[in-house]
Amino acid sequence: MRICDWPKAERPRERLLNCGPGPLSDAELLAVFLGTGTRDRSAIDVARELLSRFGSVSALLAADRSTLAASKGIGPARFCQLSAILELTRRGLREEMGRRDALGSPGAVRDYLRLKLRDLPHEVFVGLYLDAQNRVVADEVLFRGTLTQTSVYPREVVKQALAHNAAGVILAHNHPSGVAEPSHADEALTRALRQALALVDVKVLDHFVIAGNAAVSFAERGLL
Repeated sequence: MRICDWPKAERPRERLLNCGPGPLSDAELLAVFLGTGTRDRSAIDVARELLSRFGSVSALLAADRSTLAASKGIGPARFCQLSAILELTRRGLREEMGRRDALGSPGAVRDYLRLKLRDLPHEVFVGLYLDAQNRVVADEVLFRGTLTQTSVYPREVVKQALAHNAAGVILAHNHPSGVAEPSHADEALTRALRQALALVDVKVLDHFVIAGNAAVSFAERGLL
């Protein structure tokens, strides 16, 4: 049955307009995005099949163009739309961190880092540089590594902190293995970076380990 043949109050788009996006299921939200289905399947059918194939919303959004192109209901135009939505979300969170105290909106920091790092197939090490009001003035991928490790040089982290006239920094790196637990090497590196940055009066405010949708905070663990 086509969605237009459903009772009006049950159609995803009308439910979103009347109740907001919160009550809608993942499939319903995706159906609203798709707009239309195929000749023999409604948008909600296509949405359910996509979510079943990829296993989760995050996996669907992280899929590359060739993988999505093999899925019925997702062509180049919709791939571009999905990519644009993700990038707009990243930029919106980045702007929020630039306007507000990053420590006062930890959810935005976590969400931004998850969107930035969670789906990368290799390790990267990121620095969010903050001013004296804890607003993010720059964020950079400082080092890139392999599937299992990244070489991080404190001197370069300090150099960039000075270049941005930063008062503080939030560090982050990802674990492509999917396990967000900090390793002993992660803890030792964080101590070394804290000591190096302290010499130029830059404070390490947190260090996040990102793996999938998980984000472990060193500050919350008492590791700083």
